[in-house]
Amino acid sequence: MEWVIRFLATGFFVGYSPIAPGTMGTLLALVLYAILPTTVTFYWMLILFLIIGGTIISHLAENILAETDSSRIVIDEMCGYFVAMAFLPKTLGLMVVGFVIYRLLDLVKIYPMKKLELFPGGLGIMLDDIYAGVITNIILHIIHKL
Repeated sequence: MEWVIRFLATGFFVGYSPIAPGTMGTLLALVLYAILPTTVTFYWMLILFLIIGGTIISHLAENILAETDSSRIVIDEMCGYFVAMAFLPKTLGLMVVGFVIYRLLDLVKIYPMKKLELFPGGLGIMLDDIYAGVITNIILHIIHKL
């Protein structure tokens, strides 16, 4: 069971990348987004799994890795990217712009992202990335409308 948790929490082990594991996790999410269906029902189920399952998985992984908010845990970045791309047309331009905006927001940590990280366990790991995804989604919807 520990192997499965590590596998999922680290985004199929891309979180072990020595270079920018969070970016690698987001890049994996971009690739998965590009190949997975985005029907409304499937997308809602995927987002719910990533939010609820990701919170549980990242909490368990934090205990397994014995490291608070380990950089190897990237399921939060994956979830954030999928939230960022929710209910938008699947175009290469939006996917790339969404990737860039999401990564910038995740790195800069606009208010109140730092406060969201203070929640214990999986909740603290996930909330700041979900927030970054929501802000990115709003920006992308505005860009798309223009």
